Amino acid sequence: MEQPNQGLSPKNNKPKFSPYWIYGLIAAAIIFISTMNMGNAPQSISYGVFESELIDSEDVAKIEVIRNENKAEITLKEGTLEKYKKLLTDGRTVPVQGPHFSTDIPSIDSFEESRKASETRTGRKLLVFYQQRSNVVGEIFAMTWPLIIMLAIYFFFFRRMTGGGNGGGGIFSVGKSRAQLVDKDENVNVSFKDVAGLDGAKDELVEIVEFLRNPKKYTDLGGKIPKGALLVGPPGTGKTLLAKAVAGEANVPFFSMSGSDFVEMFVGVGASRVRDLFKKAKEKSPAIIFIDEIDAIGRARGRNGGFSSNEERENTLNQLLTEMDGFGTNSGVIILAATNRVDILDRALLRAGRFDRQISVDLPDLHEREAIFDVHLRPLKLIEGFDKSFLAKQTPGFSGADIANVCNEAALTAARKGKTAVDKQDFLDAVDRIVGGLEKKNKIITNDERRAIAFHEAGHASISWLLRYAHPLVKVTIVPRGKALGAAWYLPEERQITTREQLLDEMCSTLGGRAAEEVVFGRISTGALNDLEKVTRQAQAMVVYYGMSEKLPNVSYYDSTGQSDMSFNRPYSESRAQIIDSEVSAMIEEQYARAKQILTEHAEQHKQLAELLLEREVIFADDLEAIFGKRPWDTRGEILAAEENEAKADALPTAEEPAATPVEPSDSASQEA
Repeated sequence: MEQPNQGLSPKNNKPKFSPYWIYGLIAAAIIFISTMNMGNAPQSISYGVFESELIDSEDVAKIEVIRNENKAEITLKEGTLEKYKKLLTDGRTVPVQGPHFSTDIPSIDSFEESRKASETRTGRKLLVFYQQRSNVVGEIFAMTWPLIIMLAIYFFFFRRMTGGGNGGGGIFSVGKSRAQLVDKDENVNVSFKDVAGLDGAKDELVEIVEFLRNPKKYTDLGGKIPKGALLVGPPGTGKTLLAKAVAGEANVPFFSMSGSDFVEMFVGVGASRVRDLFKKAKEKSPAIIFIDEIDAIGRARGRNGGFSSNEERENTLNQLLTEMDGFGTNSGVIILAATNRVDILDRALLRAGRFDRQISVDLPDLHEREAIFDVHLRPLKLIEGFDKSFLAKQTPGFSGADIANVCNEAALTAARKGKTAVDKQDFLDAVDRIVGGLEKKNKIITNDERRAIAFHEAGHASISWLLRYAHPLVKVTIVPRGKALGAAWYLPEERQITTREQLLDEMCSTLGGRAAEEVVFGRISTGALNDLEKVTRQAQAMVVYYGMSEKLPNVSYYDSTGQSDMSFNRPYSESRAQIIDSEVSAMIEEQYARAKQILTEHAEQHKQLAELLLEREVIFADDLEAIFGKRPWDTRGEILAAEENEAKADALPTAEEPAATPVEPSDSASQEA
């Protein structure tokens, strides 16, 4: 049986010291001093009782009048207190030596009149003392309590602003590092086995881990381990996961920190935290420092030209540069960092000696996606004979985070339908929902709008089927999904370079929706907003970046360094800008005319496809093949046809059809996939 404290060191059982203990002790001392005499105080009586019972009594030894409080304290003679027990309420205990009773007097003059009248009646002289009494503790508290409240409020908000809850210390730890330390004694559940794909990135990081484990293997040959490695790639590709795997594999202290943790509203705090971080790492060397999202402090200096500059951020960056490779030695500390904006980083940060290696973490290819699916499918209950390779083919362009989301959404979909295992249809529905959004069959659409949407989507499908370099079609739907009123799903080829002909065919296919509206109805609508945005951006890239225009061949104004992002001047003249505009417009109009010509030549097939779409709401590639014939240049036709037929057979009884990765949803409100 496992013991409750098993695995915990004795020091963890001791309570941690907190500065609030001191505040509590001071408050307790003040309360004790102010109340130590309250438990044995004179009995308070009314002034009327005093005049009727005590002022004329011969048992009164003395009366002390406190001027500043308008109070009189009466002390009885020894042994006479028993006579006046009736004046003691609730069995109260009064001081034995006195004073025994106290009363509030109306005024000093009234008390003097009563005293003189009593002396006249009794013929005895009353022993009366007059004094001023001060409460030192009360007066000090009365003077200082506003200051105490202001200081308490200040420290409370100051700790909030400086993140005082992360490690304690308040203002005294504002310049301390907030890095999370993963020591070699702690168990990290992530290893390189949990990182699917990314073989090249893992090989370089494995070498760093191996050097920390066995440095003699490399130093005997005179080699030196890289001082830093920068993980670069799109969001969701696994950069932080690789860092977690390094923390799990390396038997050295691992300091993890975000770039934004260095940034603070107080001047000099960021640089102080950088110094403290490297100081701690050097004390525990060999060690690894991981800075996630380093672009928060690593932006190029002076790029804004004095506008909206951040002097504190630049000071933090300067300190980081000095610590990574400055005058002092930094042996035994390896720096890992991750960013998806390497183009905006300062050049001094990227030079050899600081980040010797830039490890590219790209989107996974087909085989890497299969490996990633293997990892995320482990906790899922799948049906017997589930084909995992099918999922990798249906998700081109998906990152590791996207694949994890697909697997989770598929499990939720199966649970929503009351299934005991996750099947292929659940994954197809999950892909549709993630990329296209949730189906909205109850959306109010008129018959004219529905017919326009059907011909619009049929235009996309027809031209993509008839053009050689357009992406292979998987399905077309007019069921509203997300913000889109209709969409065409394609399965794009995974290619590394794209030719001009391929780009023009894709542009023509994208314009097929608006061209279909004009050819069939003689009018156009706002339904092509997303299409126009896409082709305009694509044409501008072809002219300005890729040099694919006739009047401006082999000219590129692309700046890979990112230095011109904040520039107010364009890298070309006004006359050249007019040529660019005319070329972009001419390229788009040429493909639009081409789309209208293709639809005019195949008007009958286009109409059949639209009518079939109105009838079924969803059509697949084999429906287009029945209308237009087989594509002779489709090298993947047999594979696609088999997958489409299987998907159609599973989905036709319901209105929720399977889909491959939506690459081009077409609608005025649709979002680009």
